[in-house]
Amino acid sequence: MVEHTKPIAESNRFIVLDKYTKEWDIAESYQIESDLERELVQDLKNQGYELLRLNTQEAMLANVCVQLQALNNVEFTQGEWRRFVEAYLDKPGESSVDKTRKIRDDYIHDFVFDDGRIQNIYLLDKENIARNKVQVLQQFEQTGTHANRYDVTILVNGLPLVQIELKKRGVSIREAFNQIHRYSKESFNSENSLYKYLQIFVISNGTDTRYFANTVKRNKNSFDFTMNWAKSDNGLIKDLKDFTATFFTEKHIVKCSAALLGV
Repeated sequence: MVEHTKPIAESNRFIVLDKYTKEWDIAESYQIESDLERELVQDLKNQGYELLRLNTQEAMLANVCVQLQALNNVEFTQGEWRRFVEAYLDKPGESSVDKTRKIRDDYIHDFVFDDGRIQNIYLLDKENIARNKVQVLQQFEQTGTHANRYDVTILVNGLPLVQIELKKRGVSIREAFNQIHRYSKESFNSENSLYKYLQIFVISNGTDTRYFANTVKRNKNSFDFTMNWAKSDNGLIKDLKDFTATFFTEKHIVKCSAALLGV
């Protein structure tokens, strides 16, 4: 049975877990990318993620509304929600850096409702992690300078905070790394894109899995910027199923998304 873990040490290249015991043998049946993606999504569903089906920015924004209303125990009118989006959530001219600072430091907004009452609206509940809703989205397509289709997105309270790009076994994960940077240039940061909220990228070919923070630092285009997930005996957790069982626990992914920032 999988033993849930906690980080006990961190370096520039990897994070160390106190322990990890897996309950499965590594399967050799999912060789192609589509099979790998299906396996990943099923594992996430088994861990409590809701599978989300939507295909437009408008639908994604509507889902954010539903999740933030549930998190904050409020109900926006159409006009109130529009004001919240324009004045705070997706303020015109904001960059991915602005969104990162919002997730880290400015995740509580004093909102004035139409009747004059003021209430704190939280993007994340960092005190009671279980109150945050985690969802998984496949093959979301978005157009900037080019049209791109993203493999697997993890959303927290409707906001896309983690992007996972996969390659079939035998293909170098550097290809997935390069693909993410191409998406960053072509569509992640397009106008009104909620993907500006992305905090973490994960790349995998099934047998080799790494992650890295969304950042504007100059070394972000270097593959050396990627990090491994590891156990206390220095054994790397590279297989995607093992990585998913530990890295993508709800408690860890919410905390990591709000802390592993490279502005």
